[in-house]
Amino acid sequence: MIEFKGVTKKFGQKTAVNKVDFVVNDGELFTILGPNGAGKTTTLKLLTGLLQPDEGKIFIDGKDIGKEPEVFKSIIGYIPDEPFIYPELSGREFVYFVARIYKMDKEEIEHNFEELLKVFNVDEWIDYPSAEYSHGMRQKVIFMQALIHNPKILVIDEPLVGLDPSSARIIKKTLRSFVKTGNIVVMSTHTLSLAEEISDRICLIDEGIIQGVERMQELLREGFKSLEEAYFSFTGGLND
Repeated sequence: MIEFKGVTKKFGQKTAVNKVDFVVNDGELFTILGPNGAGKTTTLKLLTGLLQPDEGKIFIDGKDIGKEPEVFKSIIGYIPDEPFIYPELSGREFVYFVARIYKMDKEEIEHNFEELLKVFNVDEWIDYPSAEYSHGMRQKVIFMQALIHNPKILVIDEPLVGLDPSSARIIKKTLRSFVKTGNIVVMSTHTLSLAEEISDRICLIDEGIIQGVERMQELLREGFKSLEEAYFSFTGGLND
């Protein structure tokens, strides 16, 4: 379980995240929605430990992640909105490099990598220099490096950027399978149809403040005809 308690993050005079409180349960796909600059990416980076809160605390399974950051980083896989791979490395070399950072042994790396090749339907291009990759290819490799060490939590900023419909379908299926085993996905996206299709709960944020955290069924019971209608209602009609 993940818990944010009164989490605030400032950059100079700007408050990017303002006294944020929410809980994500095991086995849940939790999606954060909001306009550009609403605090989505900052919230994800706080969870991964890339940023530290100015106020408040973040807990995983009841333990403060600020006290043992390396322990909690080892159970998190992170997929940023701009996939980066060292251009001199092939996709295989990059994923192996990340796996070694997690101190995985050779046999485990090779086994997990072969399984991920099947999941993401990757062919021989995985051994080409990544400088030759399309955005969609890089995105697949970034998913593989995030999953190579069998994390318990997957943190994703815009999962479907640059993916064709077939690859997008693979990603959606992978994320739903990931949470079925009791793991957690925390995702940010601008794609409302994706959020509506695969999310267990939706967190709406605007100007760094949580506007609501609810299941889709609850939003519909409140009179909204769709997630899009709820989104524009909570964010004041701002368009991304």
